[in-house]
Amino acid sequence: MPTLHDQVQSRRTFAIISHPDAGKTTLTEKLLLFGGAIRDAGTVKARKTGKYATSDWMEIEKQRGISVTSSVMQFDYNDFRVNILDTPGHQDFSEDTYRTLMAVDSAVMVVDSAKGIEDQTMKLFKVCRMRGIPIFTFINKMDRQGKEPLELLAELEEVLGIETYPMNWPIGMGKDFVGIYDRFNNRIEQFKSEDENNRFLSLNKEGELEIEHELQESPLYEQTLEEIMLLSEAGNQFSEEKIANGTLSPVFFGSALTTFGVQTFLDAYLQFAPAPQARTSTSGEVDPESQDFSGFIFKIQANMNPKHRDRIAFLRICSGKFERGMSVNLSRTGKPINLSSSTQFLADDRNTVNEAVSGDIIGLYDTGNYQIGDTITTSKDMYQFERLPQFTPELFVRVTAKNVMKQKHFHKGIHQLVQEGAIQLFKTVRMEEYLLGAVGQLQFEVFEHRMRNEYNVEVLMERIGSKVTRWVEADKVDENLHSSRSILVKDRYEKYVFLFENEFALRWFNDKNPDIELYNPMDIK
Repeated sequence: MPTLHDQVQSRRTFAIISHPDAGKTTLTEKLLLFGGAIRDAGTVKARKTGKYATSDWMEIEKQRGISVTSSVMQFDYNDFRVNILDTPGHQDFSEDTYRTLMAVDSAVMVVDSAKGIEDQTMKLFKVCRMRGIPIFTFINKMDRQGKEPLELLAELEEVLGIETYPMNWPIGMGKDFVGIYDRFNNRIEQFKSEDENNRFLSLNKEGELEIEHELQESPLYEQTLEEIMLLSEAGNQFSEEKIANGTLSPVFFGSALTTFGVQTFLDAYLQFAPAPQARTSTSGEVDPESQDFSGFIFKIQANMNPKHRDRIAFLRICSGKFERGMSVNLSRTGKPINLSSSTQFLADDRNTVNEAVSGDIIGLYDTGNYQIGDTITTSKDMYQFERLPQFTPELFVRVTAKNVMKQKHFHKGIHQLVQEGAIQLFKTVRMEEYLLGAVGQLQFEVFEHRMRNEYNVEVLMERIGSKVTRWVEADKVDENLHSSRSILVKDRYEKYVFLFENEFALRWFNDKNPDIELYNPMDIK
């Protein structure tokens, strides 16, 4: 039997980040294909064929061809156990992505070769840099016309402020895309090869083809050799240390849609990506190979199985070994919990898991015990891992059930979906009306869709616009402070919150009520 050390060192847990439509979900599918987890890769565009991306399991994702929730997938490949977290690309669901990035040891950044660095990519990259997460870059869609490779490298370094090292280099692009010059494996991988056995062409010590080949007659080949020489002389040096601390990103070129360059990327990624690392807690660093089991909840998802109306809490294991049926302590409450029902994932396909170790992501069936950010451990020391980020909601709607006879289903649905963390629930102090707060409009659309399809409740949502949100540092507040420009509400934890019409209304309130201390607990933008 492999030791705990061997098992932990074989784990690779990463998130894929990108701007929408850069090819993130397609790359995820192809990685699963190489891992043997699926037999046939569906793309998000293949709606007419009835094939959908494995990682897009929610009905609205299949309809729109977008990812709006983080999916977890696991597969074995070459003695490694790989955990992929496919994150939402849409900016309205950044909060889910930010929390997911707290649960990984590295990140894969997908860049569209034609568009370069886009807004969402930049935001998510900054979160990775803030945490010192190693970042691997896959420049996608080389079979289409795009920006020049040297221009893309310069953009990565200038816009993101990170050093790059191209592990391979494209030979042409678009209609003239011939393949990649693999610097790391000292070979050329042909994009189109009639003979599969002749797909890889070896290079000699000088970096040129060992045997005569028609490729040598192409001006693209000569141009590539010149660019490789330029990279060797003026480019950054390869450094495993810099990769590990997130200051140098290995760059790979390829085409996820045609599966070209994906396996080459996967092999190199597994070699240089870190195994599970120590985690910061209120009691100091927690060693992933510690005998004490520990982990934290970074996501809660309702109704992954519509037939059973279940709730799954996603747990990142941070130390020790999980065994089904074990008893742990929930640090927030100090109460013991028996972990008898657990699962592992391939998107919405699940299997009962009996054992898992640090680095793995497992699902715990939740009957209302867990909250996002909860720490569970077998240690007697009730420590907590780092607090997970939460955004301040900016857009608000008033929500009611269209059919008053369905109030029970309405309340159940709204409370379960709110616990997932994408939307926040508030209740007005005077009228006890329900208000929903979110970062983006799409979150409301997804909420409405899920209430209708998962809880059979039609809802009415009345927009009340954008608000400036501030919590109150007090157990009691004069409810007469409610006005047309500052709505007094309570959040789902019964804490008082003011929703101000704008920044001017906030400043006016502060001037008039200097004794009332307002604060914003959600400090990540």
